Amino acid sequence: MNYNFMLVLLAFLVVVLQYSVVAQPSATFNVQSFGAKPDGRTDSTKAFLSAWGAACGSMRPSTIYVPPGRYLLRDARFTGQCKNKGVTFRIDGTLVAPADYWVIGNIGNWLHFEYVSNVNIQGGILDGQGTALWDCKRAGKRCPSGATTLRFSNSNNIMIRGVSSVNSQMFHIVINGCNNVKMSGVNVQASGNSPNTDGIHVQMSSSVTILNSKISTGDDCVSIGAGTSNLWIENVLCGPGHGISIGSLGKDLHEPGVQNVTVKTVTFTGTQNGARIKSWGRPSSGFVRNVLYQHITMVDVHNPIVIDQNYCPGHKNCPGQDSGVKISDISYEDIHGSSATKVAVQFDCSKNYPCSRIKLDNVKLTYGDQPSTASCDNAGGTASGVIVPASCL
Repeated sequence: MNYNFMLVLLAFLVVVLQYSVVAQPSATFNVQSFGAKPDGRTDSTKAFLSAWGAACGSMRPSTIYVPPGRYLLRDARFTGQCKNKGVTFRIDGTLVAPADYWVIGNIGNWLHFEYVSNVNIQGGILDGQGTALWDCKRAGKRCPSGATTLRFSNSNNIMIRGVSSVNSQMFHIVINGCNNVKMSGVNVQASGNSPNTDGIHVQMSSSVTILNSKISTGDDCVSIGAGTSNLWIENVLCGPGHGISIGSLGKDLHEPGVQNVTVKTVTFTGTQNGARIKSWGRPSSGFVRNVLYQHITMVDVHNPIVIDQNYCPGHKNCPGQDSGVKISDISYEDIHGSSATKVAVQFDCSKNYPCSRIKLDNVKLTYGDQPSTASCDNAGGTASGVIVPASCL
């Protein structure tokens, strides 16, 4: 056979093979086909896990479809690795946790994805039914710690889009040990006095993006834990809640740091804090560096800008000690609005490891018809542009 003809034929076969892979149709698995009932009463956990098994085991890109309705789920763990290049959860209904908080209250997580890649969750409502557990905790009764609604662990290339999480027992969404995660159009709803209901918690993860979201809850809107790097938060409405918090860090002696965090175009309304960094007052190898807060609006925020390195809840295991967490290169640019307290800017840093290279650029925070104030301990940096209250750096 002619050699040139063989080359042409081989090239043609390669093109055909590539086209067949690209054009390969996706597979769709309807949870109702596996026995899920949209009545809000029938336990559909097994049906959802069966649909996941079928989708994850398929050689084709797969979609798990959840039609309108309410689907009762106990704890559900979706694990990889899958055989295909991606699984999409398309949710047109509501996933409902058991009304009895003891059913999942001590297992840590309600919906848990682990060791997965290229998973896309689109739409839907996740109802943690946590109000009874909050009442139990506030009353000081014996009750479980509560379950996180949605958790991704040790996973890569994750998309969470248009998802609403309401009344989580504990944290709403947790990203732990993951890389390349994008969240967009997330809506978190819980009462302002719901305990430990952080909206989104990120730890030990890199390249996480949170965009165009609204978070109303009883704890941090976004909490940023140890080992977080390259985090981007933009166009987020926060309130009620405790603000966007880095920390608390330094609880452990050996702890990875937090670096390269951008918080941009965020509005805090009636929150306990705005831009907060906090660490335990105890020795630690941790650090926070290269953080930018930019284009931030504060509306009656109690602590608009705060660094607290003397965090010591219950005054146990830390009184009289200094935080070992090293905080440096923190920039506040175009921060404006109103403070609900007289001290609008507070930098309470470690005596042994003072905060360094803090930058204030066009910060204007008012306190009613009175002048606001700033407080600095063991903090150094620069200020430029309009600065209200006057810089204490």
